Amino acid sequence: MPTNAAARGRRRGPWPLGIKREPPPLVSVAPHDPALRPRPVNRHRVFGGLNERQEHIFTWMAVIVVLLYVAAWVGVLTDLRDQQREIAESAREAGVPPPPPQTPASRQITGALLDPKAPTTAFINEAMLEFLDPLRGESGKLRFTTVTPGSTVATGAPEHAKAVFTGPQERVETGFVAPDKPGVYKLSVQVDEATRAIKDLSVVTLVPFNEKQRGRIGLYYLGSWPFENGARPPKPAYANPNGFIEVTPQNADTYVSEHFRLRDFLTKDQPNVWPKYLLLNPKLVDKLELVIGELEGMGIPVHHVKIMSGFRTPRYNESGGNTAGRANLSRHMYGDASDIFIDNDGNGSMDDLNHDGRVDARDAEVILQAAERVERKTPSLVGGVGVYSACCGHGPFTHIDVRGFRARWRGTGNG
Repeated sequence: MPTNAAARGRRRGPWPLGIKREPPPLVSVAPHDPALRPRPVNRHRVFGGLNERQEHIFTWMAVIVVLLYVAAWVGVLTDLRDQQREIAESAREAGVPPPPPQTPASRQITGALLDPKAPTTAFINEAMLEFLDPLRGESGKLRFTTVTPGSTVATGAPEHAKAVFTGPQERVETGFVAPDKPGVYKLSVQVDEATRAIKDLSVVTLVPFNEKQRGRIGLYYLGSWPFENGARPPKPAYANPNGFIEVTPQNADTYVSEHFRLRDFLTKDQPNVWPKYLLLNPKLVDKLELVIGELEGMGIPVHHVKIMSGFRTPRYNESGGNTAGRANLSRHMYGDASDIFIDNDGNGSMDDLNHDGRVDARDAEVILQAAERVERKTPSLVGGVGVYSACCGHGPFTHIDVRGFRARWRGTGNG
C-alpha cells in the first residue's frame, strides 16, 4: 500500500493533484464556437394507444355509422321497388303496356351515380304535373277540359313527356295533341319509362259543329243557332259553338268538377235518344264551384246544388217545356249558363238560406251575393246573374253565366 507522500505525489493526467486553478485547455477553441452551445433535445410524443373506455366509445360510434348507412341503403331499395309497382299500376290503369322489367334496384342506384346514359326519370312527381294545373280552373276543382280534334290539350309539359289517351281511341302523343275521334278520354302522362294516370281529369274531344246537319246529329235534334245563317253576331260570345260533347249512357256520370257531372247539364228532352249532345263551358263549372266556396265561407253549408236548367238546345229553348221568360239569345244555348238552387234537404226546392223561416227570392239573393264576390275576386269569370222568384211549378232560383260582361236582372218564369 503506497504511502501518503507517494499518493500526494501521484498525478491524475498531466496535472499534479491539488492544483488551485484550472489549467489552460489542451485544445484551443474559439469563444463563440457553436459546438460549445447546448444542443436542443428532440422530443417525440409517444402514444400508448386507447384505453379500454375509449375503445368502447370508438367501437360503438363505428357500429352506429354502419347501421345508419345500411338503413339508408335499405330505404332507397324499398322506395325503388314501390316506385316500380306504382309505375306498373299506373300503366294498367292507363290501358298501356307496362314498361319492360327494370334492372335491380341496387344496380339502378349505382347506374344513376356512375352511368351518364342512365334514364333520368324513374317516376313522375307532382311538380312534373304542374303544367296541367291551368286545366283545373281558378277553383282547382275542374275535372275536365274540352278541345277540338287535333288541338293542343296543354302546354309546358316536361321534356320527353307524352300524353297517353285511353277511350274511344288509344293514342300516345308527344305534343299533347287531342285525339281525332270525339269522346271522353282518360289521360296519363308518360316520361321516359314512367307512366302516371291522371285520375281526376278527363279530356273531352268535341264533335265538330259542322257535323250537325238539318238541325240534328244522328237522331238527336238540336235546332239552329241564332246567327247560323251567316248574320254577324253582336258579340263574339254569340258566335256559333266550336263543337259538342257527345254524351252516352257510359260516360254520362263523368265528373266535370268536384260537385257536378255531365248529366247534370243535359237538355231535358229526348230522354230515350242516345247519344246526346251537350255544350258545356268549363268556365261556367269553375264559377259554380267558386260560388259554392263563397257560400260555405259565408257560413252556409252546401251539400247539394241542383242544376234546374243547364244547356238548352235552340230547339228546346224555343219550344220545349215552359218557355215563359226565356230570351231569344239565352246563354243556355251556348253552354255557359245554369239556373241553380241549393237543395241540401233533397225536397226539390230552394233551402231557406237566410234563415228567415221562408223560402223566397231573398234566398236566391244569397247566391247572388256569393256570385258577386266571385266576380270581384276573379274578373275573368264575369257574366250575368239573375234572381228569379217562385213561379210555374218551381221555387226561386238564381241564374249564373260567364258571358264575358256584367249583367244583372230580376225575373219570373224559367229564365
